[in-house]
Amino acid sequence: MQRDAFSAEDVLRKAHAVGQYYGFTSLSALAAASRGTATKTAYPENLVIDSLDQTAQSIASFLKQCRDNGIAPGLGKPLFLWHTNIAPGRAAPKQATVQFHAIGADRAIADAVVIRALRALTQDLFKDEPKIRINTLGDKETRARFARELGNFFKKRAATLPEDCTNCAKRDVFEAADLLIERACADDLPAPTDHLSDASRKRFEELLEYLEMTETPYELAPCLISRGATWSETCFEFKVNDRVVAWGSRYNDLARAFFKTPVTAAGAVLRIETATDKVPPAKKPSRMRFVFVHIGEEAKRTSIRLAEEFKRAHVPLAQTIGLESLSEQMLHVEKTNPPYMLIMGRKEALEGSAVLRNRETQEDLILPLLGLAEHLKDLV
Repeated sequence: MQRDAFSAEDVLRKAHAVGQYYGFTSLSALAAASRGTATKTAYPENLVIDSLDQTAQSIASFLKQCRDNGIAPGLGKPLFLWHTNIAPGRAAPKQATVQFHAIGADRAIADAVVIRALRALTQDLFKDEPKIRINTLGDKETRARFARELGNFFKKRAATLPEDCTNCAKRDVFEAADLLIERACADDLPAPTDHLSDASRKRFEELLEYLEMTETPYELAPCLISRGATWSETCFEFKVNDRVVAWGSRYNDLARAFFKTPVTAAGAVLRIETATDKVPPAKKPSRMRFVFVHIGEEAKRTSIRLAEEFKRAHVPLAQTIGLESLSEQMLHVEKTNPPYMLIMGRKEALEGSAVLRNRETQEDLILPLLGLAEHLKDLV
């Protein structure tokens, strides 16, 4: 059943937990570390904020905060960040937003991890399985081709379509298509997946494979359209009780406006109503006991599935699913400095096991994945 308003403190706590288990770092934590060098800057001159939709405006604000605090991805060093407008020690906003972003990560696994994290948070908050609807409009080449097809569609069907839709198509064919979809008149509307470039088709297939391999329920939504030049490739929405609570997509062009070098980016924004109570000050986080290091595609897919198991067991574990480089993962281990490290490569993933290493004694213990979270819980 839909809740009218959520406790802002509860939202913040759950978002922090989801970020930890799925490998997302809090933007506020990184910003706090750079406050001595942070500078306030204006939005890029070529970016007209008022022309962006609500989700794009939220993401633009997030990107500006990244730039103001000198937070940017590096070569081979993508950023997996989460962010919210709920601040400890302050009054709760009437409408809370929670965002998950993968910046500088071009592969489809980044989109999959964003979707999985958002699904976990939505489940925690609504106590229900959200409906995940997915579509793709592809890259610039594909969008341009699809826009031409839509234009031809509205010209040929002008006599039978609603007049305001055909008039709208003269200005924006994507907005006109949305109008048709809202009025349930889109049975013959061209499908964007019929016009994908080879690269976009491959990317979309890889994402769907990740979702299926990680047992993430979804449905294809041919009528889900991302409007405006902000978005590219896959777009998705989360619905609870037939109401859209979150929306996400790739936004490469928007990200490029905020960083010195071209970057790829994917993200999503969840919106919910919150109670207007004051959020208590943040508690000091407990020491992380485990960091999960994974090598290879099989291990990463398995770790995505295990994240929810670790979270349910309240095992103080962190992982960096999106980091491809083993050296970058090991740097994260050194920074976090946990007493234990979990290691999974292709061999372990196929065998259904993981290696638990005591970092003080360098002793290794091979553990089965079945019941792994409960076994780790005994070591806390």
